[in-house]
Amino acid sequence: MKTLLLTNEYPPNVYGGAGVHVDYLSRHLASHIEVDVRCFGDQNIDSGNLQVQGFPGISGDMKFPPNLKSILDSSQRCLGFNQAGIDADVVHCHTWYTHLGGIFAKLNYGIPLVVTIHSLEPLRPWKREQLGGGYDFSLWVERTAIEMADSIIAVSKGTRDDVLRNFRVDTGKIKVIYNGIDTEEYHKVSESDALTANGIDPNRPYVLFVGRITRQKGIIHLVNALKYLDPEIQVVLCAGAPDTPEIAAEMKEAFGRAATEREHLVWIEKMLPRDQMIQVYSHAALFCCPSIYEPFGIINLEAMACETPVVAASVGGIPEVVVHGETGHLVPLAQEEEAPFAPRDPDTFSRDLARPINRIMASPSLRKSYGTAGRKRAESTFSWKSIAEETAKLYDSLRKHS
Repeated sequence: MKTLLLTNEYPPNVYGGAGVHVDYLSRHLASHIEVDVRCFGDQNIDSGNLQVQGFPGISGDMKFPPNLKSILDSSQRCLGFNQAGIDADVVHCHTWYTHLGGIFAKLNYGIPLVVTIHSLEPLRPWKREQLGGGYDFSLWVERTAIEMADSIIAVSKGTRDDVLRNFRVDTGKIKVIYNGIDTEEYHKVSESDALTANGIDPNRPYVLFVGRITRQKGIIHLVNALKYLDPEIQVVLCAGAPDTPEIAAEMKEAFGRAATEREHLVWIEKMLPRDQMIQVYSHAALFCCPSIYEPFGIINLEAMACETPVVAASVGGIPEVVVHGETGHLVPLAQEEEAPFAPRDPDTFSRDLARPINRIMASPSLRKSYGTAGRKRAESTFSWKSIAEETAKLYDSLRKHS
């Protein structure tokens, strides 16, 4: 058995949960079968059953609007994936960036197509700010791939329901396989040099946010919640890679305003290396995930594996990861019917985030209880070994029926 994994992100070019997923999945799958990873970049790895090849994007002068670059760039790489030749038994796509490549592979090479749903374009309408008319392309290519796929992997039950609501697919083609966590790598550590190196006061308890600066991750709602937090609480925002210049400017303005009203704010405007990130998770008193859309929320699992309690928005797959009152606190997102992925009253949502943060930060015993329970849940429910085994069985079933 050989699988072809198509992905935008692969180490060292990882900026979100999908990249983390493919990194671990590919390595664990390679314990069972041959794995051919084709990704965006210049990677070149040959390690036993695992082969990784990066493909270049558009270079030279652009004759098209800048907001179409990701669309045309991904299309060129998808063509390159196929031009390199394919001898795999199945093609497995991750994110819409690679779906065109999966469509080509299924039709031209006659192999089954698997699509893992890390997020859905119809549920991210704010992306029109970023892509303009290109958003219509990403909507089209995602719909085409999902509706012609031989199997669809949803990373949560909530994501499965979203697929059924938004696409014409047979329920029998959808399988829920959660994201995972390597609990041998992600665990509480005592080292703390990464804190002082990045401006964090190791002697003051802190609330941590990790994620891209995007509407989806809800960071603006957390920044707006700062005025409702106990002023003695340190807040650390590990946030970079803004989607658009507009949201980058909005973030800078909101943070600057907050910084004039309170002390103990740290903004790390980059994604830290994994070993440093594990230190930052380990020493956080609390992790906050204010996402307004999150099919799974692997960042919550990373925090839980490091024994850090979580306060998160109760959206998407997050309630399948964070157990309210056991590993943390879930905050309802009252939504507009016309704009289902935005809070009806942003200020109310910010206040609702601040309330459990203040309560948990004031109780070391509650933080310890939530942190211990979170670690146990990460170990018992979200093993990459079992996820890879389930995925390999799915491939095998497709090969037998193709």
